[in-house]
Amino acid sequence: MNLRMVGCTHHESNIAVRERLAFTPDQAADALATWRASHPDVEAVLLSTCNRVELYAATAGDGPPPNESMVAEYLTGWHSIPLEEVAGHLVSLDGRAVVEHLFRVAASLDSMVVGEPQILAQVKQAYELACELGSAGPHMHGCFQAALRVARRVTGETSLHRHRVSIPSVAIADFAGRIFETFDDKHVLVIGAGEMADETLRYLQDAGARRFTLLNRDPKRAEALATEWNATVAPWGELHQQLVRADLVISTTGAGHPIVTLDYFRKQIAAERKQRPLFILDLALPRDFEPSIGDELGTYLYSIDDLSLACEQNRKSRERELPRAEHIISDETVRFLTDARMQTSSPLIVQLREEWDVVKQAELARLMNKLGDVDESTRQEVIRFADRLMNKLLHPPIQSLRDEAERDNHRGLLEALRRLFQLRE
Repeated sequence: MNLRMVGCTHHESNIAVRERLAFTPDQAADALATWRASHPDVEAVLLSTCNRVELYAATAGDGPPPNESMVAEYLTGWHSIPLEEVAGHLVSLDGRAVVEHLFRVAASLDSMVVGEPQILAQVKQAYELACELGSAGPHMHGCFQAALRVARRVTGETSLHRHRVSIPSVAIADFAGRIFETFDDKHVLVIGAGEMADETLRYLQDAGARRFTLLNRDPKRAEALATEWNATVAPWGELHQQLVRADLVISTTGAGHPIVTLDYFRKQIAAERKQRPLFILDLALPRDFEPSIGDELGTYLYSIDDLSLACEQNRKSRERELPRAEHIISDETVRFLTDARMQTSSPLIVQLREEWDVVKQAELARLMNKLGDVDESTRQEVIRFADRLMNKLLHPPIQSLRDEAERDNHRGLLEALRRLFQLRE
C-alpha cells in the first residue's frame, strides 16, 4: 500500500489561501467523481474544513506513492489556481507520515482548538462521501477505519475531550466577552444550520444568550435546529433586516463566496445601525463576510485565524494530556502499518499452512492405518496432537514475519521462507 497526502492547513497557510482551495460538499462530490474517472487505480478521500484542505490518495503494491505533483495540480486545478501561486503553502506527506497525520487529525491533536469535537465528524463525512462515490477502496477503508478507532481511544483514554471545547467556545469566551458584558439582552443571528451553528448556540446559551434568530437557505434545517434551541427562524430574504437588528452574528454557511460584501454592508446595513456595536464571528471557509467589513466603525469582525492566540492558550492548558495521546497515535500507527504489511505476507502464510496440512493429513492417515482399530477418543487426541505440533512449528516464522513487518524489513524474510520451503510464487 502506498499513501500520499497533499494539502494545506492552518499551520502553514492563512485563511486567504485556504478559502481559495476550499471545497463545498457539492464541489467535493464532483471533484471525487472526476478523480475516480481520471485516476481509476488511485483511491482518494477529500477532507475540506475551515482549518484544512487535504487530498488523501492510495495505490496498491510496493512501488512509489501517488505522484505529489499530480495530487497538488489536481487540488489547485479544480479551482483554476496556478500551482506556483500556492505551492509554498502546500504540504506533501507519504507513507507512515500520512498515517500519523490522519490519526492526529481525527483525534483532534492537529486542530486549532485541541480536543474540539467537530473534526471527527468531518473526517467521517469525508470518508463516507468517498465511499458513496466509489473513490475509496480497501486501502482508504483501512486507513480511515483505523483513524476513527484511534480518535475513540484518545477520547476514552485521555481527558483532552473531557471539557467540551470548540472554535465557537473560544471565540465567545475570548472575543465576544470583551465587547459585551452580558448576552441575555442581545439579539443573536446565526447564519447557517450545520454542526458549527449548533455548537455556537450551545455556548451562547451557556453564556446567557436567550434571543436567537436562524437564517438558512434550507428552511427545514433551520426549523429543526430552532426547535432544539428555542430559536426563531427568519426567511433568507430577511438577511438585511436581521443584520440591522442583530448584536452578534455567527456565520457558518458553505456558500463558497461572500454573502455580505463591503459595498452591500455600507449601503444596506451600516447606515441603519448608526454605529451600534456589531460582533461578527465568521466561521465559514470561504469567508461569508468580506474582511474589510471589520474596518467599519462599531464593527468587530473575527475569522478562524483571529482565534490562533486563544487556541494556543487552550493547547497549553491541555499539554499534560498530550504525551498520552501522542503515545496512542504512535502505538496505533505501528499497529496499522504492521497489519498492512502482514497482508502482503498472508498469501505465503496461507500457502505454507496448506502445504503443511497436506503433509499432516498424509502422515495422520499413515499412522491411523498402522494403529488399526482405535477408539474415537484416542483418534481425536492424535489429531489434536498433530494440529498443535503444526501450529507450534509455524508460530516462529509467522512471528518473525510480524517482527520484521514492524520494521518494514519483511520482504527479505518472505523471499527466504519461500525458497526455504520451496513455495511457488
